Amino acid sequence: MADSQFPAAPTLLYPARERVVTESPRDFTAELNAEQAAAARHVDGPLLIIAGAGTGKTRTLVYRVAHLIDRGVRPERILLLTFTRRAAHEMLTRAERLVGSASTRVNGGTFHATGHRLLRQFGPEAGLARDFSIMDQGDAEDLMQLARGALGYGKQEKRFPKKETLHYIYSRHLNTERAIEEILEAEYPQFVEFTADIVRIFAEYTSRKSERNLVDYDDLLLFWALMLEQSNAIADRIAGAYDHILIDEYQDTNLLQARILRGMCRTHRNITVVGDDAQSVYSFRGASFRNILDFPKQFSPAQIVTLEQNYRSTQPILDATNTLISRALERFSKQLWTQRTGTEAPWLVTTRDEQQQTRFVVDRILELHEEGTPLHEIAVLVRAGYMSADLEIELTNRNIPFEKWGGLKFLEAAHVKDVLAFLRVLENPRDEVSWYRILMLMPGIGDVTARAVMQSMAERSWDPDAFSHFVPPPRARDAHRALAGLLRELLASHADEPNVGEDIDRIRALYDAVLAERYDRSEPRLADLDQLRTIASGYPGRAAFLAALALEPPSNTQDLAGGSESDDDALVISTVHSAKGKEWDAVFVIWAVDGWFPSSRSLGDEEQLEEERRLMYVAMTRARNHLAVTYPLNVYATRRGQDYSIDQLTRFIDRGVRDKMQRVVPQDSESLAPEVAAPSAGPSLDLRALLRGRWAPGPK
Repeated sequence: MADSQFPAAPTLLYPARERVVTESPRDFTAELNAEQAAAARHVDGPLLIIAGAGTGKTRTLVYRVAHLIDRGVRPERILLLTFTRRAAHEMLTRAERLVGSASTRVNGGTFHATGHRLLRQFGPEAGLARDFSIMDQGDAEDLMQLARGALGYGKQEKRFPKKETLHYIYSRHLNTERAIEEILEAEYPQFVEFTADIVRIFAEYTSRKSERNLVDYDDLLLFWALMLEQSNAIADRIAGAYDHILIDEYQDTNLLQARILRGMCRTHRNITVVGDDAQSVYSFRGASFRNILDFPKQFSPAQIVTLEQNYRSTQPILDATNTLISRALERFSKQLWTQRTGTEAPWLVTTRDEQQQTRFVVDRILELHEEGTPLHEIAVLVRAGYMSADLEIELTNRNIPFEKWGGLKFLEAAHVKDVLAFLRVLENPRDEVSWYRILMLMPGIGDVTARAVMQSMAERSWDPDAFSHFVPPPRARDAHRALAGLLRELLASHADEPNVGEDIDRIRALYDAVLAERYDRSEPRLADLDQLRTIASGYPGRAAFLAALALEPPSNTQDLAGGSESDDDALVISTVHSAKGKEWDAVFVIWAVDGWFPSSRSLGDEEQLEEERRLMYVAMTRARNHLAVTYPLNVYATRRGQDYSIDQLTRFIDRGVRDKMQRVVPQDSESLAPEVAAPSAGPSLDLRALLRGRWAPGPK
């Protein structure tokens, strides 16, 4: 908290100058290979670009955008959909170098961000108030819990699905279009008997969202699809706003997104999708492998362009990965090739056990580093995060810096969610989830009082001043008075043009004391809030700030600030899913053992096994120059236990793949016996004679 004697100076907003970049016309054919040029210069109609790993799909999509603008398509009538805001920004920035500032008028962003923008614009015509609030996944789960409790399912004698499970089933139902009972039978058979109860909770959850003017992530897509499908007047205006639609990473789309794209093409057939069926690995998020396979049928007649020239890996790595993916049951045929030099075949490393696997990986990492490869250009990939535990211990013991991708996201931190809850109730006084979070922070207010407050406010139609009229129990009076005063101050200040940074300052005048009481070491959390306040100052208002954070939540404060990568040289440990889209000079894929990779959960399901094969392909194609796949033969049940199993190399590395790899067996220094000088005379001991003597008859 700022010292009251030295108040913090107000944040100065520096106005941006008009950005003008002149175009630098180029010969597309000269800068692209033949297949890339064919895709970029495609005129009209459906186009499917099958872009193998490392074949320059981003470059191709950038030149396609530039070509459309160059031939006269108005930039604002081009819609570029990606899965991250950063991907859209990178593509449009690169297109700017080709066609100048015109590319900045292209509508680019994620599916959810685009759905949000369209709902703000067209939602009121479809019965959705424009000032709705967006819930993140955690808030949606909390609202599901409130719906569950309101219907009396919080005190079940039998085990009943928790809020996280309920939200997962709800979201999966919407994104995959599978029946709720089918999802339960396949994934949660123990809850099938509660199907009718779960449907009741979903109805209550939906009703609460409507009454409180809340939308969740799924609503952003579902409402977009419904506007396209249920109202011709609205659909014609939305779809008619664009002449060309381009979609990146099409293999990662779900059925709901495919519905949206069909609706967006109702006035034309100018859709370009880029993807790789061999890298479809997100079914657990609802992605449908069939979207990319069935595109030629859904958007017939579609032109298909296949990119096969790889610019990332050496040919020996491609030979192994081409063979591996050729075993897939369904796929678009492609054979990646490269002009890059390199003769080292990928290593297939057999180790005795996990400890030897760990030692080999660390020793090889050090060898590569000593030969000039930076640590940040080396990655160890695992099927699941827990598989790197032994490796992390060894890296720590040997003082090798590493970073592990994943962990707690910035906006999942409790103190950040607390401050954002204050902002959300200011923006939407009906936000029940945020009210509950704030109330539970205050000393003397527990669950019963918090629910009573919300009931009282609901009876007053969530009037912003309703909280002040609630009469709290004696133990909560001080907290109620302080919170009521803060809310009055926040509502009175900047009523016309709220300054989010100043709002956070006022909130922290109350909240920092709560934070200090809750945590023994509050300094890192206070620093996060400082960063949150700095970034908030750059937004025009609360609604824009909250929407930006909800639509693409940052993983840490550096992401929030848009900072660059850390300068520290550190090895990367990552799950394969998190590594998708990345590349390194050297890659280690560890635990290539049946039951580990592929996961044991997939062994009885053909579709899941095929996705595991694609996941292995993704892992191996991350490498530029050096690739090592390792598997231990013996796996102990515990680190100190004696029981072990003899494991089998992953079924994906079959004989044909192995023929493209170099077999390597680490030599264990502990097994090397020291040399001992031979005796100068004959044996001084006869062991066999001693054993025979054991059975010789003794004296009578």
